[in-house]
Amino acid sequence: MVISIKSFLRREVRPALGCTEPGAVALSVARACEELSDREHVAAVRVTVSTSIYKNGMAVGIPGANGAKGNALAAALGAIVGRSSYGLEVLKDTTEAHVERARGWVDEERVSVVCDPGRSGVYVLSAVFTPTHKAVCLVSGSHDRIAKVMLDGRTVYEAQSEGSSQESVEELPSSYDEAFGMVDHLDSEDEDFLLRGVEMNMAVARVGLSGDGRSLGLGRSLMEVSAGGDVGLKIRAYCTAAADSRMWGVQMPVMSSAGSGNHGITAILPVAILGEELMASRSQVARALALSHLSTSFIKRRLGRLSPVCGCSVAAGAGAAAGMCLLMGGGLEEVKEAMGMVLANLAGMLCDGAKESCALKVGTGSYEAYLAARWAVQGIKMFKPQGVLSDLFEESVENVARVNSEGMRDVDKVMIHIMDRYPLGSRGGEA
Repeated sequence: MVISIKSFLRREVRPALGCTEPGAVALSVARACEELSDREHVAAVRVTVSTSIYKNGMAVGIPGANGAKGNALAAALGAIVGRSSYGLEVLKDTTEAHVERARGWVDEERVSVVCDPGRSGVYVLSAVFTPTHKAVCLVSGSHDRIAKVMLDGRTVYEAQSEGSSQESVEELPSSYDEAFGMVDHLDSEDEDFLLRGVEMNMAVARVGLSGDGRSLGLGRSLMEVSAGGDVGLKIRAYCTAAADSRMWGVQMPVMSSAGSGNHGITAILPVAILGEELMASRSQVARALALSHLSTSFIKRRLGRLSPVCGCSVAAGAGAAAGMCLLMGGGLEEVKEAMGMVLANLAGMLCDGAKESCALKVGTGSYEAYLAARWAVQGIKMFKPQGVLSDLFEESVENVARVNSEGMRDVDKVMIHIMDRYPLGSRGGEA
């Protein structure tokens, strides 16, 4: 069954606090702890994660932790302060006192996070021990999908299988032309929701631009270059700044797209900034934002929720190109051309884990998306077939997905081997 635009937005466009991979770890631990009446007496936390979760949570800042990083710290905070009812904002109540306590747990080796090399995608299995009880929680399928909870060997909650749930039965159409047509069914409530995402992500970008120490300052430096009024560089600066502060661990949510906050930054901010530049109406911007999210998810469902390819630049970059092309007056064919240019340009960009340099990739994806949209509305077209590009857009996406799944099959394992060689302290203060 084809999903409605309203259901799609509620499922795929959600607020997320911090990187969603350690967020999933914290969520899993927090939910397990909620089964324990003596939560204050947790003796140990043991977490097993997929290669994808392990890689992406290894060196990224945790919200509210003043730049401290890592899955182990997220797991400790999940036990100490996490609330599963907050979903991907599970750690929003974190204070400095909680962080210091969590650091102590990690130092005392009360918390461990290990990688299961046979697992990929979203998989987090947490076991929390007190002197008298053991609680277990599995998060799988998507970052906030609690699949199973157990207490002392007894199942207390189990979600429907992904194949039988209503949410998973409802899918985007297999034809991009049909997905494109979904933007015509937005109502005022949908528009309000989409524009709230602009407000959230702009707020995080402003932190990165402020120079207040909660980022490397990459976006702020780019703004100096874009002072002449180049909208493409402004887009790049704002997107870089937002991802920079988010990867540092700023304690502010962003509106995510297709399960990723950085995807949300790339899918939303370029469209919003260009819309302001073009003095587009509220409805025009909302429609372009909806197309950006739809296009991002159209590609992500083929790449996989987590992948060796950088989805922020490839999938969300293509999505942003679609939205900006629509704003500039492009129709369906121009939109597909713009997206194809992004795929041809960035399809091989490597995901080497979530960390500060993701800001560079988010900035690259957003800027290249803007250029692709401009070229497409100017009538510039790539000859096809060539490289990953096919005469059919859907086949181009499948080609990129095949490069991802077959050609880059062992990339995550290689990356983890490289990253595990470095001592914890060399990764920017990982706790």
